[in-house]
Amino acid sequence: MDEEQLRAITIGELTPHATKIVIEDYDPAWPDWFEWDRVRIADALGPVALSIEHAGSTSVPGLPAKPVIDILLQVADTTAEDTYVPHLEAAGYALRVREPEWLEHRLLRRRGEPHDVNLHVFSPRYAAAEITRMLTFRDWLRTHEADRNLYAATKRELATRDWRYVQDYADAKSDVVKQILARAGA
Repeated sequence: MDEEQLRAITIGELTPHATKIVIEDYDPAWPDWFEWDRVRIADALGPVALSIEHAGSTSVPGLPAKPVIDILLQVADTTAEDTYVPHLEAAGYALRVREPEWLEHRLLRRRGEPHDVNLHVFSPRYAAAEITRMLTFRDWLRTHEADRNLYAATKRELATRDWRYVQDYADAKSDVVKQILARAGA
């Protein structure tokens, strides 16, 4: 994704990533961090939250990761922001990305204490295949050590490079993610 595309989907200021990507060894506290946010989100949204899943590298035991909890939240319709965004903002999450051109994805973030969070919001209505892809990737890495190690090595190597935006780092992982997903049958 180029800078113009990033500016188009970003809510607020688009700020370059001023430091190196930090990949830490797996921390057994990460599931507890997720649970703290899961309860907070569930309390804020009630039945509006169709599911709240720990996704991303911090959800895979043994996988090194950026110490940011990625959460996959499903709601009935991501375009109906008034049904969930104000409640999440009141709970401390800020809407940062709106992607109408890509599966109506929304991203809310929380930075700082007690930990950083990326809250990805999708609707089965628009993004059923992406939701399945994310969960398949997570579940595959949890049970396939060789691919977990391949992904870890890729992340560590990419973290040694300089990236203008974190999205550039994420995009650079695409080829290895596709390889792993192919083995996972997704």
